[in-house]
Amino acid sequence: MAGTFDRTAEDLGNIVALEHVNVTVPDQQLATLFYIKGLGLTRDPYIMTELDNMWVNVGRSQFHLPTQKPQVLRGHAGLVLPDRAALLKRLATVKDRLAHTKFKVTEHEGYVEAMCPWGNRIRCHAPDAQRFGRIKLGMPYVEFEVPVGVAAGIAAFYRQVLKTRATVENDAAGRYARVMVGKEQHLHFRETERTDPAYDGHHIQIYVADFSGPYQWLLQKGLITEESDQYQYRFKDIVEPDSGKALFTIEHEVRSMTHPLYARPLVNRNPTQTNRNYAPGYDAAIPGMEHAD
Repeated sequence: MAGTFDRTAEDLGNIVALEHVNVTVPDQQLATLFYIKGLGLTRDPYIMTELDNMWVNVGRSQFHLPTQKPQVLRGHAGLVLPDRAALLKRLATVKDRLAHTKFKVTEHEGYVEAMCPWGNRIRCHAPDAQRFGRIKLGMPYVEFEVPVGVAAGIAAFYRQVLKTRATVENDAAGRYARVMVGKEQHLHFRETERTDPAYDGHHIQIYVADFSGPYQWLLQKGLITEESDQYQYRFKDIVEPDSGKALFTIEHEVRSMTHPLYARPLVNRNPTQTNRNYAPGYDAAIPGMEHAD
């Protein structure tokens, strides 16, 4: 019957997926201790398997960790992980080996914040249908800290240029722009008085349905920074659409839905499975299935 459902609730906008966050790291072994052993994520077994880079799967998203001077996200990445107690136990096992680094774990009522060896903050949340939808394991948001007064302009940029949903909202932590970048995925641009370090080159990667439309606008404004290949381009500056005033810098790796890597299946393991408690059929992290005890 017409009018029974709210069809607009299923509209995604032009950005269909936030695939990865890229920060460089100087030591792949320490990165393995933190992201794989500590957080319980999964190294991609098929791509970047040498010693100079590592792709780390978290549900349908990834961290990319090339070996270079460390980069630090100006904000934090938000993850949904299925078992808080198991997470804390894993993080405790790497504490001593990361004691000489910036590694730190802080418990909060709604999340656990884990700091990587070089200062990147990862907020780990339990599954929450109201906040994160059906995500049991994944990256529902990335939050950037931006100057006071720019949230409205940032939201306008994403609405007008990238053609996706973007709103300005307020919560207990203050005012922020909330940008839809895929099913149950968002970018947050949180206004803060705090002064962050200068931008160091880290980036995010998104897939878009209308690939050429935003490109033409960005090209006309002189904002395209890399013509990567047929399926990808990059830009760095988020600007006020009418005036062109720069509001925030974060490199976007923009890919088409025809990109060969689009919707590539990602392997995710069940990190509670060990040789001591092995239970057949529980090797993979599958939403809705119980963990091996």
